[in-house]
Amino acid sequence: MGDRVQINRIVARLTASYLGIFLIVLGALSAVAYLFVLRSASEALEPLLALPEGRAALATTMHHVALTIVLFDIPLVAVVGAAAYLLATVSVRPLLLARAREERFAADAAHELRTPLATIAALAQSRRPEAFETIARIAIEASTLLGDLLSLVREAPAGRRLHEPVDLARLARAHVEELRAHDEAVAVSADLPESAYVVGDERELRRLLANLCENAARHAVRSIDVRVREERGRVVVEVEDDGPGVPPEYRERVFDRFFKADEGAAGAGLGLAICRRIAGAHGGDLVLEGRNRFVARFPPA
Repeated sequence: MGDRVQINRIVARLTASYLGIFLIVLGALSAVAYLFVLRSASEALEPLLALPEGRAALATTMHHVALTIVLFDIPLVAVVGAAAYLLATVSVRPLLLARAREERFAADAAHELRTPLATIAALAQSRRPEAFETIARIAIEASTLLGDLLSLVREAPAGRRLHEPVDLARLARAHVEELRAHDEAVAVSADLPESAYVVGDERELRRLLANLCENAARHAVRSIDVRVREERGRVVVEVEDDGPGVPPEYRERVFDRFFKADEGAAGAGLGLAICRRIAGAHGGDLVLEGRNRFVARFPPA
């Protein structure tokens, strides 16, 4: 409630500022118009201004002129006042979005860092030599979590920050090799073309593929399939595992921040949310098709 009142005050002050500037300009223009008409009327009635009737006629004429100017200015002020309010509201909107992102980041960081920080404090107080290795591991995990939170809290840019050709087939090939080296018990198949170029940020796209592959490795039982192809003028990336899959009621919620269908699963529940943000920032999308097939589509280079 307090924030809303403060926002309304900011909008009111901006509206008053815009309207005040307009009133100053309008007043100056109205005064110039009045003086111009007064001079013209005086020159036209100059022979009669020596008589009381002539002066009365000039006064009556200028009274009508002043009334006409006021009647013209009143609706103009009302229209400009409404426009000033809309302009002030639009001007404040980026500030509101930035504040909302800051509040969301602060809330998420406070919520997610409370447990690791408490663990680090407890281990530090124990003063056991073996505790330092655990502290280092937890600190690295907390740093990674902060990086993920910062990645999500940034507003997706309207256009890509880096405009460079990126070969998604090459990136996928590298991640397939990593998957095969990570767990030999899981068979990793790949259907990749020689190249599949999109325009964007290679670092971000590499992260998208890494998160999708990591998610598949976390849930796979015996196999993971990674595919890249061109379809209907789009470059399509598919990562699928043979795990239990996502329950129908969670199909969209899996892209929410911190959501995990299995509360005991590893990770903070940010990977898929980050993937969808990256895909959207590159003019694409990320969806779940079938039971456990994540599909990202991008415009080609």
